[in-house]
Amino acid sequence: MASFANKQDILDIEAAEPWESAQPAQTLYQLLSQTAAKHGDRAAISYQLLSGSTDPAETLTWSQFHGQVTQAANLFRSLGVSETDSVAYVLPNCTETATALLGATVAGIANPINPLLEAQQIGAILRETEAKIVVTLRAFPKTDVAQKVAEAVALAPNVNTVIEVDLHRYLTGVKKLIVPLIRPKVEVKHKARVLNWTAEMAKQPKDRLTFADSAGDRVAAYFHTGGTTGMPKVVQHKYSGMIYNGWIGHRLLFSEQDVVICPLPLFHVFACHVILMAMVASGAHVVFPTPQGYRGEGVFDNMWKLIERWKVTFLITVPTAMSAMMQRPVDADISSIKTAFCGSSPLPVELFRRFEKTTNVKVVEGYGLSEATCLVSCNPIDGEKKIGSVGIPFMYTDVKILTTDGNGVKECPTDTVGEICVASPGVWAGHTYTEATKNTDLFHYGTHLRTGDLGRVDEDGYLWITGRAKDLIIRGGHNIDPAEIEEALAGHEAVGMAGAIGQPDAFAGELPCAYVELVAGAKCTPDDLIAWCKEHVHERAALPKYIEILDELPKTAVGKVFKPDLRKKAITRVYDAALADAGIAARVQSVFEDKKRGLVAKLEKTGEVEQRDVIAVMGNYTRPWEWA
Repeated sequence: MASFANKQDILDIEAAEPWESAQPAQTLYQLLSQTAAKHGDRAAISYQLLSGSTDPAETLTWSQFHGQVTQAANLFRSLGVSETDSVAYVLPNCTETATALLGATVAGIANPINPLLEAQQIGAILRETEAKIVVTLRAFPKTDVAQKVAEAVALAPNVNTVIEVDLHRYLTGVKKLIVPLIRPKVEVKHKARVLNWTAEMAKQPKDRLTFADSAGDRVAAYFHTGGTTGMPKVVQHKYSGMIYNGWIGHRLLFSEQDVVICPLPLFHVFACHVILMAMVASGAHVVFPTPQGYRGEGVFDNMWKLIERWKVTFLITVPTAMSAMMQRPVDADISSIKTAFCGSSPLPVELFRRFEKTTNVKVVEGYGLSEATCLVSCNPIDGEKKIGSVGIPFMYTDVKILTTDGNGVKECPTDTVGEICVASPGVWAGHTYTEATKNTDLFHYGTHLRTGDLGRVDEDGYLWITGRAKDLIIRGGHNIDPAEIEEALAGHEAVGMAGAIGQPDAFAGELPCAYVELVAGAKCTPDDLIAWCKEHVHERAALPKYIEILDELPKTAVGKVFKPDLRKKAITRVYDAALADAGIAARVQSVFEDKKRGLVAKLEKTGEVEQRDVIAVMGNYTRPWEWA
């Protein structure tokens, strides 16, 4: 591992090791085989179904994990998967999930799908990626994954095989006896054959591939992305980008001596590329607690004890998880932790300070996105960590802050906000999305991915994210960055998380509003928070006109506030109030997202209605509507 204290350290590594010579392997199977040869007897991956610090856990060495990945790759090839075919998996975290991911990248193209999605969304992704095989759960208590996938496969005739993983094998004692008796029944309407993962894996050799490994770089994964902005898109990842992410982790962070706890889902690039690939590159040991990670029962209550149990040196987290951990006393020896790495969304300054003070653990904030395979930058491990910054761009990553005007594209001066644009081994210029039309206008200079994030670079080379270009609240032509409102609210001692959006307004187009989740046990009213904003939101136009406190903000699986749901709430509230004020017997039945029109309100009649009256009211707003 190299020292990483400032931008010069990154430049020195680049100068000494051009990427062509630094790249440790051409394919993932080569990289995995090298690590298994070096560190075969060391622990590679551990998994525990339950969250207790003494609950049973399964650990595979690098030799064992290599063997299982080899079997999985052989299995997929035996079922007709070629290098250009997609193997989807819809699974919670377990050992089989990591095995399926890597096995699919060796045999074909891995296609991780969020098991929290609805059947129709899963089916749409299966069709978009033309998946031949789906690996998923056998029906199991307290989860509807098997049922949703059965419905999704019926919507995707391209799927010919479903392979079921049974979590029953992780159970012990009475639970092992009870689950077969209460296992839910799944209605199957698809025509795909259904196989058992364990039985099919046992038929495959683990000491060799039954086919030739890929000759070099190629597409090896499809990841769907929607983040906070709605409809999923499918991103293509090549071996080179995935290996680059793993190499960064090994070069700057991890050695085979490290133990990393990662309670994030194995359908997201953070867990798959930043962590699992870094384990493959370094030979470090990763621990995945519970099928749902941070969302699993008892995980937050037991997190400090889990860190003590596994002698964790590196904690992988997100702001929402850090906030929850801060609501529990540190009740274990966590002195083994060197660093906590935080990503996925901006980290409020107060939470950063509270975490470091309480745990005595340094927090390193970083930045990445699915469209760049993931990693872009992070704060220096050995140097100054600027609170609120996402740090210094990694080796071979060129970040430009660009803006456009009547004279074309221009690079912004130091400390001037523009769009963050990235070129790196993880950016596949011109081919980011599977849907070709989505790549139009996605790059500047033909090389630099337009991230849609607004930001600036300071005089020391640190990158600062100031907001989302598409998240801007536009009030009467005035651009308002929601981050200013969110940061102000996050400074209130009662606020755990905040999400600011633009609510429809008949006069200004949009007005800022905010939704807030309070810290457990805190007491506060919307009026209190509006008064707080009057003191702490410095731009008058950005003062929220409405604040609502929710029991829990809607979030993505990695803890980002899911703003489409907040926008739907705001549209419903504003339109209902406008219709009621005009005395019209109609209301919003639902709000849905249309690919071309964006969010559309469906209205339903609650009595006699004149169409012209509805048109007169709804015509004051820019968003489309239709009758249910």
